[in-house]
Amino acid sequence: MTKQLTTALITALSVTLCGMPLAATGRTAKATQEPPTPAVGHFHPQGKAPSKFTIELRQGIKATLPFDDQRDFEEAKKGFIAEPPYKQIKADAGHVAWDMGSYEFLLQGKDFDSIHPSLQRQAVLNMAYGLYEVLPDRIYQVRGYDLANISFIKGDTGWIVFDPLTARETARAALEFISEKLGARPVVAVVYSHSHVDHFGGVRGVVEEVDVTSGKVKVIAPEHFMHEAIAENVLAGNAMSRRTQMQYAVLLARSPFGHVDQSIGKNVANGNTGLIAPNRLITKDFEELTVDGVTMVFQNTPDTEAPAEMNTYFPQFKAFWAAENITGTIHNIYTLRGAPVRNALNWSKHINEALFKFGQEAEVMFASHSWPRWGNDRIQEVMRAQRDAYANLNNQTLHYANRGVTINEIHNVYKLPDSLYKQWAAHSYHGSEQHNSRGVINRFLGYWDGNPATLVPLSPKDSAPLYVEMMGGAGKIMAKGKQLHDQGKYLEAAEILNKLVLAQPKNQAAKNLLADVFEQIGYQKESPSLRNSFLAGAYELRSGLPKGVPPKSTGPDVIRAMSTENWLDFLGISVDPKKAGGLRFTINLITPDTGEAFLVEMSNATLTNIKGVKARSPDLTITVNRSDLDWVMMGQKTFDNLLKDGKASFDGDRKPFDQLRSILVKFTPDFEILPGTAPPKDPGVPESKELEVPELLPPTSAGD
Repeated sequence: MTKQLTTALITALSVTLCGMPLAATGRTAKATQEPPTPAVGHFHPQGKAPSKFTIELRQGIKATLPFDDQRDFEEAKKGFIAEPPYKQIKADAGHVAWDMGSYEFLLQGKDFDSIHPSLQRQAVLNMAYGLYEVLPDRIYQVRGYDLANISFIKGDTGWIVFDPLTARETARAALEFISEKLGARPVVAVVYSHSHVDHFGGVRGVVEEVDVTSGKVKVIAPEHFMHEAIAENVLAGNAMSRRTQMQYAVLLARSPFGHVDQSIGKNVANGNTGLIAPNRLITKDFEELTVDGVTMVFQNTPDTEAPAEMNTYFPQFKAFWAAENITGTIHNIYTLRGAPVRNALNWSKHINEALFKFGQEAEVMFASHSWPRWGNDRIQEVMRAQRDAYANLNNQTLHYANRGVTINEIHNVYKLPDSLYKQWAAHSYHGSEQHNSRGVINRFLGYWDGNPATLVPLSPKDSAPLYVEMMGGAGKIMAKGKQLHDQGKYLEAAEILNKLVLAQPKNQAAKNLLADVFEQIGYQKESPSLRNSFLAGAYELRSGLPKGVPPKSTGPDVIRAMSTENWLDFLGISVDPKKAGGLRFTINLITPDTGEAFLVEMSNATLTNIKGVKARSPDLTITVNRSDLDWVMMGQKTFDNLLKDGKASFDGDRKPFDQLRSILVKFTPDFEILPGTAPPKDPGVPESKELEVPELLPPTSAGD
């Protein structure tokens, strides 16, 4: 999984994905009363019933899909051993870290007209909860404890754990549960399949760092894991955090009218996220390693679902671990929270390599999400379907691009071949054909469609009044928008109503009508990312953003793993360019405990840094151990605290430091995406104020 540590990163990771702050972890999983099943009525507190057009579309789509193919359901329940007696897992701080019970409405056996039939099917498949046997006496999974699965490989003396979830609480609860059912065994190794947080964040729930440091426990990861686990989301982390609120439907209730699934699992656990650095990296394309009597052949697959990722083959067991490269969905090529566009062709080629190197003899295929596949014919079928789906997305999109179809048209042109549409494994739940096809063009050709009129366009808020005027004013747009809505022409209605809302952000009647339109579009979408984004947009148009921002939380493991250069780059982004004009200074930053030195220079309203260089005559030299700088990066201490405690020294003129501090902006993920939705500013808070050096706790991507 695509997918991100300043306050915004952990926030985007768990706060924005789950709607609650990260907090101290809980000791044990605790049973609590299940929440009531949401009522399904004509109106829901967050929205309205599906229209007759949405219902008709749903029925038409349902008739075209292979619902008689029940193999996924058979595989999803195969090997079931036990379900825990609890639905919730609590954190030490007392809040709920995980709540499987909140999705119980999906098990009522009803067809919900407000959910795309294919998405409802996927959401039910993702209700697996408990301990499962993948291969007798060798491979087990605990599913439904987090967005990802945690897998346990039985070695000669202990467990090899693959992908220890997002949070310490959920990982620990999973280890406790398998120990209860199968007997306690030590964890002798942990494998991180890739650099997304739902695959490493719970590591402290299964091993102690001292055992990793001593080498008693191996922690194995693909090459460049540490860099990629941190870097993807730092520089644009706050914006990603805000956009993640849309993609993961933070504000929506879990109900048939709101959040129903995240395609690769239910959602992300809201607990204590940690990171223990790997002590064994896989650097070759294919690399064999034996741990506790278990032979593993690792296949590095960079630039696929994650920048650093690897599959694993177990030749003794004829078992193939597909990481997040082959799951129960076609994934994101472009993830809506924002991230570098992934390489669909490269992804297809790595699946092809796995197919012909391991897939010819594998008898079981399991992964970090979804359910296993058994039997060589079935494994090859799924591998080929996904190989072809990614290659087709790349090839067909670029085929049309080479014939003149633009980024603003491709989503209405690209169509999955019918032979793939008839295979569930080729459906884009986590991704979508619409936004993935646009992502492919963006990767190769960029955002411009080639029309000079769109090369330097007006900002939407500036162009919208012109459109409103030319369309005859708000009254005519509202009348036409209502007519289009009532005809089920929702995309057309959105096109014109969006112009009106941009031009008149206080026009609540227009926002309400646009919300009604967004809602029906959301109900019609197969991809949770699209569904969530439209439904979240409807919520914000009607209700606005909640006042305030998510509480801050710290992630010391991630901060320690972040490079000082990453942090300095983030400071450069945090500089208010309107206040930086005319400033000029040089600062040497020295961290003796790591032996690093950086030259930090302010010139031309731009803060830059270079590692391994010192200014001969700097305005200021700051000396501080990186271990103490961590506290500043987390926002737990200021430089003045460190100076007072003798943990830092300033040599030279302090003025540049104070100037820099005075022009840094602290980002918060509460900016407007839709016009007129932000809460009014608190009159008691000035527009800008002097800030301490911003803490850095980025949002690591989870499962996208």
